[in-house]
Amino acid sequence: MTLKSLALTAALVATTLGTALAPSLAQAQAKEQFFPLLVYRTGPYAPNGTPWANGKQDYIKLVNATGGINGVKIAYEECETGYATDKGVECYERLKGRPGVALFDPQATGITFALTDKVPTDKIPLITLGYGLSASQDGGVFKWNFPLMGSYWTAADILIQHIGKKEGGMDKLKGKKIALVYHDSPFGKEPIPLLQERAKQNGFELSLIPVTAPGVEQKSAWLQVRQSRPDFVLLWGWGVMNSTALKEAVATGYPREKMYGVWWAGAEPDVKDVGANAKGYNALALNTSGTQPKVIQDILKQVHDKGQGTGPKDEVGSVLYTRGVIIQMLTIEAVRRAQERFGKGKVMTGEQVRWGMENLALDQKKLDALGFSGVMRPVSTSCQDHMGSSWARVHTWDGAKWGGMSDWYEADSQIIKPMVKAAADKYAGEKKITRREAADCQS
Repeated sequence: MTLKSLALTAALVATTLGTALAPSLAQAQAKEQFFPLLVYRTGPYAPNGTPWANGKQDYIKLVNATGGINGVKIAYEECETGYATDKGVECYERLKGRPGVALFDPQATGITFALTDKVPTDKIPLITLGYGLSASQDGGVFKWNFPLMGSYWTAADILIQHIGKKEGGMDKLKGKKIALVYHDSPFGKEPIPLLQERAKQNGFELSLIPVTAPGVEQKSAWLQVRQSRPDFVLLWGWGVMNSTALKEAVATGYPREKMYGVWWAGAEPDVKDVGANAKGYNALALNTSGTQPKVIQDILKQVHDKGQGTGPKDEVGSVLYTRGVIIQMLTIEAVRRAQERFGKGKVMTGEQVRWGMENLALDQKKLDALGFSGVMRPVSTSCQDHMGSSWARVHTWDGAKWGGMSDWYEADSQIIKPMVKAAADKYAGEKKITRREAADCQS
């Protein structure tokens, strides 16, 4: 080997080692915990994506204003995806190497699908609260995915339970017609397997009506609704699709009280343009809304009253804003939980934050102390259960505001657990993933 080739080999080795060591060195040198914030403030989904993003930023500002995470300040940077999968992947690749990176919240099921294969290599967890891949509840296969507080399978199951209760019992669903009007994307297709299983068990007829994204044109979909005259319509929409669906229901004469939306179709932007004509429309609720909760009051006092608010003050406490606050709280509490094991007052690595996500134990007492009393259900995750809670309620639009909240429903684990395991096993087989050993649950 010549001196020149030796020098080239040495340079290549140094470059390879440098690349391999870069993330760990960056983490070791980080002085702040970094949260990449994937957002969509532009495009057809902006009316829904914006309050969600604002809630997340305002909660970070609140935590920084009150001492950080055991003294560790939080840094963040937004990256605009427009809800597009390719842009979401670009944002991930650009931000994943930042010092102190904690985790990613893709804010879109399509982006989640694309990143699920990447994060095990990069050792960065994904939080997908109320969305994403339903099978990723199974932590034995999906070590890095955390669909906290619910999946589209739990959502669909709860809606069927609620309709059954309204009808006087699950046996009353036999012979009924239920139509799923859904966003023709990974997001909209996720509930289909659960609904097919429920249709088989409960004897109702399920019809599937896709709507091409973003959903501004739905004439043909609602023509199908008018022709088939289902007893109930489930709306699996997002952004402009939801208000358009309600307007088409009005034009078609379909009763809004027979319509039930997923929790991404039950916020203020979905109904405000329809107003009184949407009266009676129902949707799932993962959280309450309003300015009464202590955490919302704290944000108003510590952030907005000091001129540091991210968006308009009158949006604070709205449904999606509050959900953004919840998401950011859970990610920060995952860091705090990781610090309990790996060192208080230290910046956590992605691997350490993953452990924190897998060992969340937010009981009612802790939620109350954080100012979330009455806002949400407790969340407790484990190695096998990366969801931590599968409860939701149904609220109703009265023509001017959301109200009429139902009792809490818990998704039926007897139906969902076998489905989750079967889907996770199938995924593991396709990707050649070995189920985690018990010892790995402590790592």
